[in-house]
Amino acid sequence: MEFRECDLTGARLIGVVMQDAVIDGLVTNLVVNGVEVTGYVEAELDRRRPVRVLIRSEDPADLREAARQLQTCWAATIERIRRTPGIERRSVHDEWSAVQTMRHLVFVHDSWFRRCCLGSTERFTPMGIGPEVEPYRGAHGLDLSLDPTLDEVVRVRAAQVAELRAWLDEVTAAQLAAPAPVPDDDVWPPYARGRSVRQCLRTVLNETFEHHGFCVRDLDLIEAQDAG
Repeated sequence: MEFRECDLTGARLIGVVMQDAVIDGLVTNLVVNGVEVTGYVEAELDRRRPVRVLIRSEDPADLREAARQLQTCWAATIERIRRTPGIERRSVHDEWSAVQTMRHLVFVHDSWFRRCCLGSTERFTPMGIGPEVEPYRGAHGLDLSLDPTLDEVVRVRAAQVAELRAWLDEVTAAQLAAPAPVPDDDVWPPYARGRSVRQCLRTVLNETFEHHGFCVRDLDLIEAQDAG
């Protein structure tokens, strides 16, 4: 049994048998046999990946360091991918392939950084992969027919990372706390208005972090399958 991309808010599982279960997603206030376990899980995740703490910081220096660490992780993973040609297009469990994951981060940068943090009204990079919901799925410049190579996606991501790094080198705490200059139009993300610049930046960094974890997880699975 699998539940994917669904809202289980308020779900109650009473008198159940649950073994070898996996929960992945936005989980809060999870009570297991009378014990609220979310705090334990979050603390363990912070212990394993301290960059999570930096991502939540309000200090520009911490955010710069978070971005640096994330880029280092992605650079190592891209080199890993290059050592096995073709692996970048393979996927498991209906998840995105490595190249699709990076194309999604192209979209995240365009939408949550350029649009929400900078106030840009430019059309999105065509190769980006955005939300599946209409009318946003292929809107504002996205071209669903494209099938870019790994090198093409990496070049775009490198330019975006450099743009973010240059901005972080100059941004102040006051600028981060200011309301995000989200353009007043019907372009993704529609729910960003009213957030601060820092909150929008946090989405960029969180997406970069989380999708790196997904990518590494799936590469591990693919390599294990090939070895077996």
